[in-house]
Amino acid sequence: MKITVNKDDILPALQRAVRLVERRNTIPILANVKLEAAGETLTITATDLDMQATSTLPAQVAAPGEMTAPAHTLCDFVKKLEAGAVTITEEGGKASIRGGRSRASLNALSPADFPDLAMGEFGHTFELAADVLADMFARVQFAISTEETRYYLNGIYLHEAQTEAGTMLRAVATDGHRLALAQVRSPGNGTMPGIILPRKAVSEIDKLVAGLKDATVRLEVSATKLRLAAGGTVLATKLIDGTFPDYTRVIPAGNDRLASLDKATLSAAVDRVSTLSSDRGRGAKLTLSEGRLQISVTNPDSGDATEDLEADFGGEPLEIGFNSRYVLDILSAFPAARVRIALADAGSPALFTIDGAPAPAFVLMPMRV
Repeated sequence: MKITVNKDDILPALQRAVRLVERRNTIPILANVKLEAAGETLTITATDLDMQATSTLPAQVAAPGEMTAPAHTLCDFVKKLEAGAVTITEEGGKASIRGGRSRASLNALSPADFPDLAMGEFGHTFELAADVLADMFARVQFAISTEETRYYLNGIYLHEAQTEAGTMLRAVATDGHRLALAQVRSPGNGTMPGIILPRKAVSEIDKLVAGLKDATVRLEVSATKLRLAAGGTVLATKLIDGTFPDYTRVIPAGNDRLASLDKATLSAAVDRVSTLSSDRGRGAKLTLSEGRLQISVTNPDSGDATEDLEADFGGEPLEIGFNSRYVLDILSAFPAARVRIALADAGSPALFTIDGAPAPAFVLMPMRV
């Protein structure tokens, strides 16, 4: 195998690949990337056995073939080469890299031992604009649980839901304290199985679609895997094998105390007042009364802080406590300038929405303060 590529083409592909490769790997072949040259293209593949990323780029192929090379070493060396052409050759079990006046020879392993995660049948296929997919994930991924014992919450639940507006593609995440839901009109036919996309895959998809704007992303889904094609890269990932809880049961439907506030003002106030909250609880008390919201924190170790805001609120007065960090996370993911908070009482979850819109929606459990 012998190919010549432009450094500006191969470096981004290698950087995408090495994100999947652990620097210390107990399985030697997984520390490598696979390079395949055919026709006028070079294909670079990396996997950690849970995900696989494959990027295709233009190349001058003098001799077709395939090989593997240490992922991080190859990427680091190419990154430090001068701009211009990079030549990669497989010679007797070694990967030879040349660029400008630089040359390196890396130990290689047999490509026959490299696993292929992307194989298999994918029964459901649909396309979505890259910016739409990125926006959905941005609204909900902060609520993904990091608690490994409830592994089925360690990702985004992607599924189709029947609503009054038709079939919607929904993304939902929850950690038990807060829940985030975003949806768009489904590009599918309503038969896609509900899947749980792992947290690491969500992060990789985010990076992959960033900057693609309205370019089309192709998604293929089976009961155990998802494969996504965006630009010149294909990402395949295993799904979380578990059952996502019936999240609709925790979305409050009867909260009749409604407050409407400017999002930026509310976020800044919560951020300022929470400076004095304890690191452990980060509790803040919200006191609602006619046309007014007071946010307060009392910390025996550091003192107290209070801030008053104007609020469009006309219901019965209410005091309720929330984790201030959770409130800020929701407001950071909130897409509109004004936020509507629907409340019932001090012990019931609050619902954050846009006036007149069912989604995105954010549910936050209260806490004692």
